[in-house]
Amino acid sequence: MSTHPSPRVRARSLGVVVGTLPTGPLNAITDVEGVLVGHTTLDDGADLHTGVTAIVPRQLATALRGLPAAVHTGNGYGKLVGSTQIDELGVLESPIVLTATLSAFRAADALVTYLLERHPDSLSVNPVVGETNDGFLSDIRRRPITERHVLDALEGASGGLPAEGCVGAGTGTTALGYKAGIGTSSRRQVVDGAPVTVGALVQANFGGVLTVQGVPMPVEELVPGSVREEPPGNSCMIVVATDAPLDARQLGRLARRAIFAMGRVGASYSHGSGDYAIAFTTAPPRLPTLPDDLLNPVFTAVMDSVEEALLNSLFTATATTGVHGRTSHAVPYDRLPGSGTNRDG
Repeated sequence: MSTHPSPRVRARSLGVVVGTLPTGPLNAITDVEGVLVGHTTLDDGADLHTGVTAIVPRQLATALRGLPAAVHTGNGYGKLVGSTQIDELGVLESPIVLTATLSAFRAADALVTYLLERHPDSLSVNPVVGETNDGFLSDIRRRPITERHVLDALEGASGGLPAEGCVGAGTGTTALGYKAGIGTSSRRQVVDGAPVTVGALVQANFGGVLTVQGVPMPVEELVPGSVREEPPGNSCMIVVATDAPLDARQLGRLARRAIFAMGRVGASYSHGSGDYAIAFTTAPPRLPTLPDDLLNPVFTAVMDSVEEALLNSLFTATATTGVHGRTSHAVPYDRLPGSGTNRDG
């Protein structure tokens, strides 16, 4: 069963502040104008803890012209449907759907349905679906995701603060020894005299030792009675959105920084971890692209927003017991740096 002993909160509510840049109003990927997020959650309190998360750029709801985009593969042990066409053309032409590994292909078919309904003359579309393996807590072999689940996430996407933690594609995920899930964050900068927003959303499900502001927080030391279990098929999906005028090559540079940010929170980048970042821009195509030598503030915004999104994915997640009686524990707030009771003081 799933347990929800107390309300869970975001990193900043716990005094954990990443970097010095200001966030957007929601501190979420939806601070990038026109970016919407929707979830469908499947949690039966027993063996199923899974779902769908959809990132929907509003510009793609009615037009098939696409948005400049890039994918970076930190480790290719995964199933990122549609990535090769983004690599080839530098264009994202569909919403991004995240789900569980064995449901990725059903999700892709459902996304094709969604795209064909909106573009009745199209003979080819490129659905983009990412995944992580939630089989440690959920009966992944049942492949419970249906077309309706995917369409509900897409059609229900909104521009408010997305739900985080054990929701959507993060319902059954674990990371860094603890229960994890979906997390999001944003940063604002001024680049070349113009405001720029960068937002990140993560589906966290990877190995390593949780590190918060430089302090390791190993679960086997901080949660009484816990035993570190490294689930197979660990992965992380990172989506970065920005309104900065960038081309696909430059967005590839942002995507690489997004993968680097995993190291800040203790990622092990293990053999079985499929770590991917997708970066896209919503900037109007008429705007000239920023020169490369002005990108450092954008790189900082990416690194900080991804790091905080990863922490939010953990801090907002609740302890969960799933298939075969396996349990992932929630991060203990009283052991965080600065709480007065962490390991180092």
